[in-house]
Amino acid sequence: MNKVFVYGTLKRGHPNFKGNMNSARFIGDYQTLDRFPLVLGGPWYSVYLLDEPGLGHRVKGEMFEVDDAALNSLDRLESVHLPDGYRRTEIAFQPLTGDLTIRAWVYLRQRVHVDGIHETLTDFYPREARYIPPWKRPQN
Repeated sequence: MNKVFVYGTLKRGHPNFKGNMNSARFIGDYQTLDRFPLVLGGPWYSVYLLDEPGLGHRVKGEMFEVDDAALNSLDRLESVHLPDGYRRTEIAFQPLTGDLTIRAWVYLRQRVHVDGIHETLTDFYPREARYIPPWKRPQN
């Protein structure tokens, strides 16, 4: 099993949870041990955790346990196979209530691959009304 930290649209109650996290087991609410910038960007108002440790905030999100098939499915969703896609990276996290540090996968993006930053968030991604989920985007 793999631990995966989600901070945006894959969280429970957000648009990409259903259909992508069905087999995931919720572990708890966690935050990054290091600080990272959390931003809204691109034409779909997507949320990105930028691969810039030491900048920004300790970002809050949800920790899940997933099997290898679910992790591979998340990799496809996050386009890790593309040069400008997310990068799945293992970093350290702490529960919001406790001190135990664990390592888990998280999807980070390079700033250069974000097509315009609309705003910088603090430590938490709320449900964003401007976000356009993949199934509502125009097809090329």
